[in-house]
Amino acid sequence: MSNRFLELLESRPWLLADGATGTNYFALGLETGDSPELWNADHPERVQGLHRDFVEAGADIILTNSFGGTRNRLKLHDAADRAVELNRKAASLAREVADRAGRPVVVAGSVGPTGEIFQPVGPLSQEDGTASFAEQCQALAEGGADVLWLETMSSVEELSAAFAGAATADLPLVCTLSFDTNGRTMMGVTGAGFAEFLRGLMPRVTAYGGNCGTGPAELMAVVHNMAAARQPDDILVTKSNCGIPAYVEGEIRYSGTPELMADYARLARDAGVRIIGGCCGTTPTHVAAMRAALESHEPGPAPDLAKIMSRLGEISQGAEAGDAPPAPSRERRNRRRRGATPETPAAV
Repeated sequence: MSNRFLELLESRPWLLADGATGTNYFALGLETGDSPELWNADHPERVQGLHRDFVEAGADIILTNSFGGTRNRLKLHDAADRAVELNRKAASLAREVADRAGRPVVVAGSVGPTGEIFQPVGPLSQEDGTASFAEQCQALAEGGADVLWLETMSSVEELSAAFAGAATADLPLVCTLSFDTNGRTMMGVTGAGFAEFLRGLMPRVTAYGGNCGTGPAELMAVVHNMAAARQPDDILVTKSNCGIPAYVEGEIRYSGTPELMADYARLARDAGVRIIGGCCGTTPTHVAAMRAALESHEPGPAPDLAKIMSRLGEISQGAEAGDAPPAPSRERRNRRRRGATPETPAAV
């Protein structure tokens, strides 16, 4: 059976993914602490409006409004029993927009972390975590997703459960971790270690990389390490935050300009990244600038860390270090992403 995502990867040198979901919803009326996923039922016109804006800006891939769609996350909003409904609806809303685009547009089923800590440190078992991810992924597939997009995860325990759950939906799989500072996830996974770890998981991932984090420079430093560790046929993904957030006049604003995100897109392409997009703070205006940059760009040599810093800004000390495959890690702190907040917007 043909698959739109795989067909585009086969025929195109690069694909442009969309930008932020949660942070753009704040501008549309989402309140801090609310569940964006409930908008699939309560405000479907707003959900589809943002999808359309990204498609019109040039996105080839739009992510469904389902980042916090596991029953583990939805229970914080008394909606655990609506997991299937809300995920299926998220995919169908995006599918309708993609099908009306007039060109091939991929619907990626967004799957974020559960917000819970896995055993042996926390209470969530691999079995229960896998079941939760399977429920979500199957609903996204039923709603019309072309690919499952596991994102913003930080521990290998949760990643393993997500892979097992996604395998039940029989769709291509993309996976991105969130690398915060010093080139590592919150649970200590490095970019190079992530690339190695994926080789032992099934089903085999179609593409992998990083998203969110602390801005384009930091993420590109991680990509620098991933590129060194990848196999020849590996497909890399970057979906960077739009600069650094700051609290200004009662709201969160991101420092990244369209020009910065366009430069990030060019450097990512030079680094061999084939799927490029934005995360928190990235608006359709930023995505349009990235599209124009990629269409006119003639790829050059892979950037080194000095070039990345000169173009995108400083990186944290040690962001280039660490290339050992990660072992199952102990949770060093509990950063639960409880719904959408300005600091850690859900459905990034």
